[in-house]
Amino acid sequence: MSSIMISRIRQKQISQMIASGKRLDGRGLTDYRPIKIETGIIEKAEGSARVLMGRTEVVVGVKVELGEPFPDRPNEGVLTVNSEFVPLASPEFEAGPPSEESIELARVIDRGIRESQAIELEKLCLIPGKKVYVIFIDIYVLNHDGNLIDASALASLAALINTKIPVYVVENGEIKKTSEYMPLPMRNYPIAITFANISDKLVIDPWLEEEEIMNARLTITFDKDGRICAIQKGGQGALTPQQIIEAAYIAREKAEELRMLVVKN
Repeated sequence: MSSIMISRIRQKQISQMIASGKRLDGRGLTDYRPIKIETGIIEKAEGSARVLMGRTEVVVGVKVELGEPFPDRPNEGVLTVNSEFVPLASPEFEAGPPSEESIELARVIDRGIRESQAIELEKLCLIPGKKVYVIFIDIYVLNHDGNLIDASALASLAALINTKIPVYVVENGEIKKTSEYMPLPMRNYPIAITFANISDKLVIDPWLEEEEIMNARLTITFDKDGRICAIQKGGQGALTPQQIIEAAYIAREKAEELRMLVVKN
């Protein structure tokens, strides 16, 4: 029997189990895989974190430099998010320019952080219009076994909380670096919760084989006050208004659970 046929049989099995309210790996429809968070793992970065979500593995490093602010935000620091799919992480990942999936991942993580106003960017201005802190968040996918968005969002938040930035002082218009470091000023802690729509059922934290048969994906990001700050729809299929409302209620509770893992870490 060919591997393609085996795969089709397995996909049908996964779909049928989800239709009956069960999952092949034993989880409930709204259960996450085991999550492990480590911080401070990259010595040369200002902040870093590693997240294992089942077999999905993501590492995030935060680098801090000085640069110019955006012209329309002269009194705020700058945030930049990039993601890289390491070729060893999946047979589908290739070396070269960022793929559409990699670009989407970075944008979803960026939007959650930015729209929740997680970082107090106004506190990262040294000389208005001239010199500010620039925060680089670099996401590295080391092993892809599904739900890269939630794992990356969790790792990014953990890395930001772990970040220590160098303290600069401005004297007579000149910027001087001191020997001191301070925590990155944070005011919010956004958490992304991702669903797959399979057999008209909403499934949280889809692993890779579930992602292969889903017809739509929905990611909802909540801030610490339980407010939606970002939504991203993926896949070719559609979601009903009722499914979206249901997802929002479930995601709000799940976001609180995951946030406790990061903040307490």
